[in-house]
Amino acid sequence: MIMKNNLYRIGKLATLAALLTACGSNKDQSKLQGHPTSVAVNTYVVQPGNATYFDIYPATVTPLNQVDIKPQISGNIVNIYFKDGQYVRKGQKLYEIDQQQYRAAYEQAVANLNVSKANLAKSQQDADRYTELSRQDAIAKQTLDHQLADLESSKRQVQAAEANVQSVETNLKYSSISAPFDGTIGISNVKIGTAVYPQTLLNSISSDNPVAVDISVNQSEIPLFTGYLQKAPASKDSIFTVLMTDGSVYPFPGQLYLLDRAVDPQTGTIKARLIFPNGKNELKPGITTNVRIKHGSGDSSLLIPYKSVVEQLGEYFVYTVNESKAVQRKVSLGARIDDKIVVKSGLQAGDSVVTEGVQKLKDSTLVKTALPATPAAK
Repeated sequence: MIMKNNLYRIGKLATLAALLTACGSNKDQSKLQGHPTSVAVNTYVVQPGNATYFDIYPATVTPLNQVDIKPQISGNIVNIYFKDGQYVRKGQKLYEIDQQQYRAAYEQAVANLNVSKANLAKSQQDADRYTELSRQDAIAKQTLDHQLADLESSKRQVQAAEANVQSVETNLKYSSISAPFDGTIGISNVKIGTAVYPQTLLNSISSDNPVAVDISVNQSEIPLFTGYLQKAPASKDSIFTVLMTDGSVYPFPGQLYLLDRAVDPQTGTIKARLIFPNGKNELKPGITTNVRIKHGSGDSSLLIPYKSVVEQLGEYFVYTVNESKAVQRKVSLGARIDDKIVVKSGLQAGDSVVTEGVQKLKDSTLVKTALPATPAAK
């Protein structure tokens, strides 16, 4: 009897074990067949908002006008009339080249001109006298013709002598070198006594106030900068400022002056030139700095939380929710403003952007969203 009871218990245990095994098998099979689970995420509804931000562009300070000072004649420097780094005025004398040989050549040319003019006067008198004699048939016509030819030759000699005087006079003038415009002159490359020749670089002079600041603009931004040119805002309302090398903001705003004539095909950028007042000469030519351009969008910018952005190989993406699925979208971003960032393209107002749980998502992942977060009322 005891043996039968034991057999009965063993049978029940075996049956129960079989049932449990079957249930476990069914669960495992269910997992293998796959019922995708949803990822819990939080979202943010994209809406237009007011965004005031700054775009930063690397920039180089350059003079609006700059000239290399080079001689047109050869000779020795005999005088220098400025101090290195001095501010000079247009027409101010800068260098003087030894004039002795050029002055002697000029005086000789003037003397030759006077001789030619004297010969012309004599030829004119002879021609007048022979003409009168010819009317009286007192001389042969051939004699008059020869004299008229001599007169024409004398006239040509005077013209040649006058041209020679102008030429040597120009060389004499070139011995004195003056400033072509107001500006600051650099450190002289030559000293008194130095022998110079045409195209020897003596110095450079550049204008100071105003000064140009050049930036490179992507070709996609040409319409934006063309609009800046057309608006031409007053100086006090300028959106252009310079960040100095120490991080401070240059106190005087600037204006967009021009866009270059063509886009660089290698970089896809175009040069934009701005001008800034430079009364204290703080902006030195050659300084590399940054230009800050202020953007005030009114209520037209799309702002999203910065934490919703995913970077992949230098490109930026966000996940939006569409019919309970996460959809990956490529976006073009603008400036970051606190914990938000401006979206230039890729999203529209009303899109739901995933802000929490982004790291768990792939394209088309099923998601379960909490109540969407919206911008706080202002």
